Amino acid sequence: MFTAQEANADSRNIRYANTGYGPNLAVLDVGLADKVAVVEADTAFWALVEKDAIQEALAGELVHGFQVRAAELQEEMAHLRFGLKPSAVYLNPTDRCNFNCSYCYLPAEMRAEGKTMTAEELCAVLGQLAVFFTETLPPATKPQIIFHGSEPLLARQAVFAGISCFSDIFHFGLQTNAMLLDDDAISFLKEHGVGIGISLDGPTAEIADRTRKNWGNEGGFSQVTAVMEKLADYPAFNVITTVTAANVRTLPQMVDFYHQHGVKTVMFNPVRCTQAGGRELKPDNAELAHYFFQALDKTWDYYEKTGQKLVVANFANVLAGIAGPTSRRLMCDISPCGGGRCFFAVSAAGDVFPCSEFIGFDEFKGGNLHAQDLGTILVSKPFKDVVTRRIEKIVPCGNCVIRHFCGAPCPAEVKAVYGTLDAPSPYCSFYEEQVRYAFRVIAAGREEAYLWDGWREETEEVLKQKGAETSD
Repeated sequence: MFTAQEANADSRNIRYANTGYGPNLAVLDVGLADKVAVVEADTAFWALVEKDAIQEALAGELVHGFQVRAAELQEEMAHLRFGLKPSAVYLNPTDRCNFNCSYCYLPAEMRAEGKTMTAEELCAVLGQLAVFFTETLPPATKPQIIFHGSEPLLARQAVFAGISCFSDIFHFGLQTNAMLLDDDAISFLKEHGVGIGISLDGPTAEIADRTRKNWGNEGGFSQVTAVMEKLADYPAFNVITTVTAANVRTLPQMVDFYHQHGVKTVMFNPVRCTQAGGRELKPDNAELAHYFFQALDKTWDYYEKTGQKLVVANFANVLAGIAGPTSRRLMCDISPCGGGRCFFAVSAAGDVFPCSEFIGFDEFKGGNLHAQDLGTILVSKPFKDVVTRRIEKIVPCGNCVIRHFCGAPCPAEVKAVYGTLDAPSPYCSFYEEQVRYAFRVIAAGREEAYLWDGWREETEEVLKQKGAETSD
């Protein structure tokens, strides 16, 4: 008769899945005629397996290969989910905006009447953040400050003063609607190596200006496209397209438009439903998937014909998270998300939130930089509620095989839609199909067309075996 110790020792040699000692492997249909994905959900380990070789895969080298590295993979996933420290801040130098976009996640009264920091106030905040990061991050780490909004260039003097004073301490980024991005501003930002992101929602003024417009209902398509042409060759430049019911069918045309204008990195971000305007403009999930994948197909066609990439960064992050979970660059597609644990947001008044998406929710204000210690704010109840949001507690996400490729984002959006953090995303079925599409890209060997240059060096290849492609 075996003792418990002998039974545990014997289990190391078991090569069968879905037994008491073997790994729990699930088969995921990814829409291929000849292959399926086999996934160990807790570690995000996967393999693409021939459909007629599933039984062999669940009782052979694939299982053994996972067992050999199971502890390492579990440790890696635990570090990704629970071991990271904040290293970035979304800093709003002003609450105000010169635009009144239909879907904005910030309340209209804040954007119309909110506070704007002076140069002295902004530099004082940056000084506080510099001290905090010096005390919490390794010496070689250079944290990020992303000037966000509302419209940060309404506080241009303050923003440029902060960049000038702290460029040796922080990496800076700026997200702007481009209305105030003149030649002098572009020259200054390039000189200081600042990342620049602008927004455009359509390939024509008629479409783009439907939802992105100023308080007088006038759009900015011509100004945005002029700025885009000036910045197309700048390596730290990207364009965000917010995908709504008003423009979802134009996504394939947006790929044409961006290629024609030399843009290399974009985001096709489904509109967040944190405010009523966003909820009203949410696209249907099936329609979103259809046109989103058509757009991705076009990026492949252009790459194959011209060698020129158009990286759709939000999809690239999902693809990278499958190829190797720790190689992802954005932290929305994991649970807990990056809010409050990899980054946090600071409003113009100094209020601190887990993420910019929460700025419209007073109950998620952790404190104020001018009144409280930042370390204390980051362990406050609002922050704890977000950083302890685990997908395992969410129904039905806790049993979902792709839970660590999705993460049920975004908690602020989920809270606004369902009244609780512990609910699936309103985009659940779209995210599910996006993961399937990513597996099809991998099966076709087309990753290079969709991922940023150098991604292979960032991704550890875990296991290769005949008849299966695998990753950790």
